Amino acid sequence: MGTRARVRAPELIGKGGWLNTGDRQYTLADLRGKIVILDFWTFCCINCLHVLDELRELEDKHRDTVVTIGVHSPKFVHEADHQAVVDAVERYGVHHPVLDDPELATWKQYAVRAWPTLVVIDPEGYVVAQHAGEGHATAIERLVTELEEEHAAKGTLRRGDGPYVPPEPVAGHLRFPGKALLLPSGNLLVSDSTRHRLVELEPDGEGVVAVYGSGERGLADGAAADARFNEPQGLALLPDGRVVVADSVNHALRALDPATGEVTTLAGTGRQWWQGSPTAGPAREVDLSSPWDVAFWRDRVWIAMAGVHQLWTYDPESATVAVAAGTTNEGLVDGPGDQAWFAQPSGLAAAGDRLWVADSETSALRYVDEDGAVHSAVGTGLFDFGHRDGDAAQALLQHPLGVTALPDGSVAVADTYNHALRRYDPATGLVSTLATDLREPSDAVLVGEDVVVVESARHRLTRLRLPEEAVQVASVAHRTRREATEVAAGALRLDVVFQAPRGQKLDERYGPSTRLLVSATPPELLLSGEGADSALGRDLELNPEVTEGVLHVSAMAASCDDDPANEYPACHVHQQDWGVPVRLTPTGTTRLPLVLAGMDEA
Repeated sequence: MGTRARVRAPELIGKGGWLNTGDRQYTLADLRGKIVILDFWTFCCINCLHVLDELRELEDKHRDTVVTIGVHSPKFVHEADHQAVVDAVERYGVHHPVLDDPELATWKQYAVRAWPTLVVIDPEGYVVAQHAGEGHATAIERLVTELEEEHAAKGTLRRGDGPYVPPEPVAGHLRFPGKALLLPSGNLLVSDSTRHRLVELEPDGEGVVAVYGSGERGLADGAAADARFNEPQGLALLPDGRVVVADSVNHALRALDPATGEVTTLAGTGRQWWQGSPTAGPAREVDLSSPWDVAFWRDRVWIAMAGVHQLWTYDPESATVAVAAGTTNEGLVDGPGDQAWFAQPSGLAAAGDRLWVADSETSALRYVDEDGAVHSAVGTGLFDFGHRDGDAAQALLQHPLGVTALPDGSVAVADTYNHALRRYDPATGLVSTLATDLREPSDAVLVGEDVVVVESARHRLTRLRLPEEAVQVASVAHRTRREATEVAAGALRLDVVFQAPRGQKLDERYGPSTRLLVSATPPELLLSGEGADSALGRDLELNPEVTEGVLHVSAMAASCDDDPANEYPACHVHQQDWGVPVRLTPTGTTRLPLVLAGMDEA
């Protein structure tokens, strides 16, 4: 076994303290003898949620040697609220200890630049690997096996139970519901996301009429009591009376027949879509990625494909799916559908000639017109958010998850992290606040003259009468919590670090196995170096007249098992998108390293 690069791991610091440990506080010394995986995450980030699911099998298989610790590192102001982190840990079924680090202290100590990032610490307290993005579970599992063998031989491996202590279960009809739908019967159908089921409620939103799904994670069709979902979210009514369900963690579209309770699968394979996978074809043969909401518009089911920052469509007549808008690049760019950028679209609402989109990570309200072009009504980009009413050009939202068409042509926005219901009127171009003091509203349904809001973090539906006058709210503006990286004007070397995991090699059989895409906001920040190429290193030139901005870097690498005896080795895709805030200063760095996998040894 070759020598492995090791760096002493910095201490774990988090002002918010520890969760899922029975109130015990831990240091790295307490974990000596264990293989520790630090998962730097934030609960708004869909890629972080993907990694939570990637790690579940590894955690179960190596439960007596591995301790996973989620280091919660907020992007939005709301994510620094300790109770919001407590809620998120339960909402997403996080079954390992979590360190709440609202001031990004541990993030800075480990020089993390992206959500999600995984850091592996060996039983002697040394960092031995770092991986950014998704798709690294196989490589980490192989490293864990090597570390188990190595440290068992040295006598430095400690087996036994880890520090995880599960919270007490909580009773109630709903637990962190996601979306709701008004059924023709007048009842309300709610995605009870954390409990992996759908609940049909009486019109008052209180009494339970029926439950669809066993409540166990899984992907299984069948009768109401036997079917399985995995964190279902969006709901939409088809013309034939069935309900389409965005089954987010199953990466699938399901259908519920309310008349019989029967659940079937319409689209998806149960596997997550990766770069290079088909983007159109028979619906049951094409992979999807975290569908978060659905809406029936122009004879298609439109899908908010949060996991790849796109909108897709499902055609019920031909049973096919296809990309409708978005490039998979994360950001806010308007224009023709095939050129537009989204950032985790999470809410949809059909309204005549427009399909409204709640684009959560850009804190934006956007829409698709009848020609398929994408427009932004509210919002400016990935790093600006807040609560500001008035003219849409300067109004601010904070991570909205839902949008609802109103009878007068305006739209209501579930402004999730502002705990508010907002309104945008296209006729006047004004944004106002309809209601406040809602706890993480994730959707709203129009019922007569009322609007029923899904208060996700209060585990309930709340009925409101649409007010004639807006609520007055003090304006608040924020920027992302990450500090900008100081870089020098002019030449900047960008290096994406990728070291193929042991036992794997880059897959060059069919051409280049790596891809690097670079752009900037504002575009004028980059004088040269933008665009796509196969090399993971690039020389950029920054405009000295632009003092700050964001570098958007997207990297992908494909590695395969290095086994000459196997003609068809297993292959693995590693990918990550970075949005790196930069500030140009005379003393700034001339090299920007971003670790996709491995250790930066330059």
